[in-house]
Amino acid sequence: MFDQYPNQSRWGAGAAGVDRAAFDEGLRKHMLRVYNFMMLGLGVTGLVALLVASTPALYVPIFTTPLKWVVMLAPLAFIMVLSFRFHAMSASALQGLFWAFCAVMGVSMASIFLVFTGASVARVFFITAAMFAAMSLWGYTTKADLSKMGSFLMMGLIGIVIASLVNIFVGSSALQFAVSVIGVVIFTGLTAYDTQRIKEEYAEGYGHEGNTKLAVMGALSLYLNFINLFQMLLQLMGNRE
Repeated sequence: MFDQYPNQSRWGAGAAGVDRAAFDEGLRKHMLRVYNFMMLGLGVTGLVALLVASTPALYVPIFTTPLKWVVMLAPLAFIMVLSFRFHAMSASALQGLFWAFCAVMGVSMASIFLVFTGASVARVFFITAAMFAAMSLWGYTTKADLSKMGSFLMMGLIGIVIASLVNIFVGSSALQFAVSVIGVVIFTGLTAYDTQRIKEEYAEGYGHEGNTKLAVMGALSLYLNFINLFQMLLQLMGNRE
């Protein structure tokens, strides 16, 4: 049959194409912001960690006194605030809290430069970056629904958090090894899962403010995956001083 409204149908197809192209461009920019926030956050953490580790006047009073417990637990407090209060916060306030969190994480992670050799820290960092990039790319491009493994990964995450807390007091090298191996699997999977989730959360209708907050929270998720994957691999592959 002949099309009764040939111009209208062609216009509709063209509009759909334009809308899809605009959405894809918006999504590309959104994901770029997420990765930029994450990489800048890692940069802040790394610089602060190096500064503290290379300054005895800073690391001695932190890691040789009970203050070390405050430094170790402070990042958890930041995560709780960021996770439960981000809806009520402005985008600028959320960004400020994110940068503060990354700096505090840097203080907390300064000890790795005191425990492991600089060469092994650098080697493990690049291995982590390669693994992270590969899994994040797969999570972004795959057509598979990764939400199915989300609950499994979260249960595994809770398990290794509990085991890590227990091992602080037990000090078992065998338990630490098991936690590190399982942790590598968990955080590798979470990298792909979170990348797909961040991609699917994007919507143009949220506007600049809403999508900026989504970008910061997405960056936080990927940042934590990278940091935890790095720490697990460092426990397995790092050379101690």
